[in-house]
Amino acid sequence: MIALLAVTLTVSAAAGTPPVLTLDEALQAARQNNLDLKVARARMQQAQLASNRAWAAYLPTVSVGASYTRQMEISLPLPGPAGATPVLIQPANQYGGQAEVRQAILAPSLWPAIRNAGIVEDVAELNTEHARREILFAVAQAYFGAASLQEAIRATRFLLEVNTAREADTKKRFEAGTVTKVALLRSQLDRTRAEQDLVRANNASASAKLALATLIQRDTEFSVELPPVPSVPSAEADLAKQALEERPDVAAARRNLDLALGRRQGAWFAYAPSVGFSGLYRLNGTPAAFAPRDNWSLTLSAQWVLWDGGVRELNLREESARVAEASAQQKQSEARATEEVARARLEYENAQANLSKAEEALSLARETQRLTEIAFKAGVATYLEVADANAALTGAEVGAINERLQTSLAALRLLRAAGLFAKE
Repeated sequence: MIALLAVTLTVSAAAGTPPVLTLDEALQAARQNNLDLKVARARMQQAQLASNRAWAAYLPTVSVGASYTRQMEISLPLPGPAGATPVLIQPANQYGGQAEVRQAILAPSLWPAIRNAGIVEDVAELNTEHARREILFAVAQAYFGAASLQEAIRATRFLLEVNTAREADTKKRFEAGTVTKVALLRSQLDRTRAEQDLVRANNASASAKLALATLIQRDTEFSVELPPVPSVPSAEADLAKQALEERPDVAAARRNLDLALGRRQGAWFAYAPSVGFSGLYRLNGTPAAFAPRDNWSLTLSAQWVLWDGGVRELNLREESARVAEASAQQKQSEARATEEVARARLEYENAQANLSKAEEALSLARETQRLTEIAFKAGVATYLEVADANAALTGAEVGAINERLQTSLAALRLLRAAGLFAKE
């Protein structure tokens, strides 16, 4: 691990220092609180009802009903002696009820629908897993960025402390007549620039922490620590093969192809006949003459649509086109995964090389600053040389921090491309 600050830099642990949020804690908070992830999970729960909905079309349906009718009463007088009771044909108040049961016995069009519903659930789960990994990847990126900016603040603060002390020393030398006013003005200018750089660094760090806090849904009263560069598999590992096996978006593309094939099969099954059964029971609460109090019926029906105006042919052609689309998307997803792995590997190797050079430059800048300081105290070096050495050291510190950040992000991208980041 590179040493990010000069040995003279110390960080005080004040009583009001906010608690440290680790990378693991940030990822766990995102799993629990991230709103985008909650939306994805809610959508998955909706999609998981697809199988129940598909099976509902094959399960029996039971319905009951009741009625009341107020109507004109009709009676038919019978021939015979006077005063004979007439026969009631239509009562004034009529009550009735019925119960009906329907069951599909042979419904070929429903068979692929049930299978396709299961595939829809699989795709929803894979898409949710892909969204989870992408969200955690964004959280990790934000965390590394915030931690790097926090380290940059310390380096910038160190330069401000050095320039402030140098300004005070130069002022004393100017008052003693050992340096010119140009040196004093240069020291004041360096201190002013360092103050401005510190303000910029603080604002950038606050913005990065705000972005991280929004992702994990918590306040910004926390500090972060710079994690080590994530470890990646060796160059000999076949990450492209792992990507095709481990990435949920690639698996979702395969299942989408299965879904398209299943829907085309459903279009073929629409040509088959269907057979159903129904049972009906009616109850007449106020029976009249020639009308039984109750009756029932059992019906076995079959239906075979021979021609529907060409709708089935159109559906079949449409589903065949969707199969071709899903097949192309699957191949595209696999090709994209392979290409992302190769590109991420190159970016990681390039970032490693840049980090190595940044560490070397930092080591040289530290040695240069140390020797310049000694030379200045001996009266050999000028103040401008000391100021330039201090500025170069701070620039090298910030450059090393930035290259470390880029290496960490490149490692994260490589793990993400291979389907290994945030894998459960």
